[in-house]
Amino acid sequence: DFEASFIRLIDKVTNGSRIEINQTGTTLYYQPGLLHGGSLEHDCSPSRSIGYYLESLLCLAPFMKHPLKIVLRGVTNDQVDPSVDVLKATALPLLKKFGIDGESLEIKINRRGMPPKGGGEILFACPVRKVLQPIQFTDPGKIKRIRGTAYSVRVSPQMANRMVESARSILNKFLPDIYIYTDHMKGLSSGKSPGFGMCLTAETINGTILSAELASNPQGQGAAVLPEELGQNCAKLLLEEVYRGGCVDSTNQSLALLLMTLGQRDVSKVLLGPLSPYTIEFLRHLRSFFQTMFKIETKTPEEEHMGGEKVLMTCVGIGFSNLSKTIR
Repeated sequence: DFEASFIRLIDKVTNGSRIEINQTGTTLYYQPGLLHGGSLEHDCSPSRSIGYYLESLLCLAPFMKHPLKIVLRGVTNDQVDPSVDVLKATALPLLKKFGIDGESLEIKINRRGMPPKGGGEILFACPVRKVLQPIQFTDPGKIKRIRGTAYSVRVSPQMANRMVESARSILNKFLPDIYIYTDHMKGLSSGKSPGFGMCLTAETINGTILSAELASNPQGQGAAVLPEELGQNCAKLLLEEVYRGGCVDSTNQSLALLLMTLGQRDVSKVLLGPLSPYTIEFLRHLRSFFQTMFKIETKTPEEEHMGGEKVLMTCVGIGFSNLSKTIR
């Protein structure tokens, strides 16, 4: 269901793709077309959140022919995929490091939608670039502030305040500069299902952003979650992410590695925390598609004086340039 919706989305942003699925739905033949972009709308399947679709668009958007401006509808926050809040807080600053920036780079949440019914809506806009800059991003720096959003839809607005209190009770022991914004949406902009959750980000002096998030169980599934517990668990997840460390958090490791691979024929380096299983699989894909091998050096906590083991990933970009970008 959600995979079919994803294929339809890819069909919309490209021009001349051929997609054939056999009768049993077990094999997919895909012949890629040109990345076209433009202004689009897409209704995502509510069984996966918008983050599932957005992750792929973040990889493709800089290489379109026309700047992409797309409205996605569906579930904005769930327990499976990275939420729209996290991608807005972490993936956009990462794109800027590769030279993809400008006023037109944004993710805007118009309406929130919680599972199972969704009803959320976001706007994603991204400019196009001819080439990407190589990056040297090896010193994460010290944490200077924590920001976050506690959202609640179709439940008491007090839920958000309770989450903020409990998260602060843990984080204030480490840092004074904490600001968690409460976002309570009413009426049409609150989607079709009740729920609440929290997204926290820690920012360092060098511009590294690490994130953590949690959402309540969907209506009618699993036990009810107390907002106090959710706030505390989310704060602990953020501390875990800070312990893992690195210059890119675990949700965006693969995006950083892809953009490094597609960069200029120059050396890019990035320091990551322990690689997630998804990233390890993604490295295999990069090897089979682009024949790019990363040099992987492990750094022990003693060398770095902080957190868990780190890996320094180094590669030379393939020099990809966006041929379909019209020259004006």
